[in-house]
Amino acid sequence: MTTGTITDIQRFSIHDGPGIRTTVFLKGCNQRCFWCHNPETLDSKPQLQYFADRCIGCGACVERCPQGAHTFVEGVHRLDRTRCVACGACADTCYARALVMVGETKSADEVVDVIIRDRAFYETSGGGVTLSGGDPMLQLEFSEAVLARCRDAGIHTAIETAANVPWERLERIIAVSDLVMMDIKHMDSDRHQAFTGVPNERILANARRLSENGVPLIIRTPIVPGVNDDKESIGAIAAFVSELPGEVSYELLRFHAMATAKYDSLGMVYEAATIQAPTTEDMARLTEGARTWGLAVRHS
Repeated sequence: MTTGTITDIQRFSIHDGPGIRTTVFLKGCNQRCFWCHNPETLDSKPQLQYFADRCIGCGACVERCPQGAHTFVEGVHRLDRTRCVACGACADTCYARALVMVGETKSADEVVDVIIRDRAFYETSGGGVTLSGGDPMLQLEFSEAVLARCRDAGIHTAIETAANVPWERLERIIAVSDLVMMDIKHMDSDRHQAFTGVPNERILANARRLSENGVPLIIRTPIVPGVNDDKESIGAIAAFVSELPGEVSYELLRFHAMATAKYDSLGMVYEAATIQAPTTEDMARLTEGARTWGLAVRHS
């Protein structure tokens, strides 16, 4: 039985590909973009989230935790993450849901059973299933199994990926994918590494090979102020995309600093918390600049 670690199955999604879709978020990513809005998907293992505003001070977690990670100091809950092993015992006893485990193991069949419930909506809207994350390429066998079962059921299949993996992995996944959506965040490899933790040579090479293999491809760029919100950065990406063969389109995605609560719940620092989202005028300006390369460009 093929299993994977997921964080959520989001039904009736309209932002992860064409039509009404079910988006499955997988855990694990091999980049560390400082603006990531899904920090709960970065680590491949289950994690404990703590939402302080939900805590009712009952103390059940103190009694239940075998590691002594929970204490109350002057009536205020404290979580020592250096002691926590993410066993989930405290979350099981927290009926206020101040403590929640994120990341659960599901079989491919269990996930597909949820996906096919909305088959009628896919058929009427031109939608389907999208695997996202994290990066579904890091759980290749599971992703492959889910997409293959959905395709066999006549459901449109798509993945969202950073494409920062060996080509052999992508070659396997496109055999069961009707659409690939991938990010190109910057053309300058040094700047790409500074902002994401990895260089971009493999990503660009994979974009070329994907476009040559006949699968419809959507290149996406998250517009992050101070990273790539200038005409030169977006123009360089647009020039690259314009030279790709096959069915390729380009999308610009507006950054938003709406993940603060997620970072806090995981005990992580959100380095992008003070960055202001690009304005409507900024997005329109960058979109028009990208279109000068003869591309069909959309923006959020």
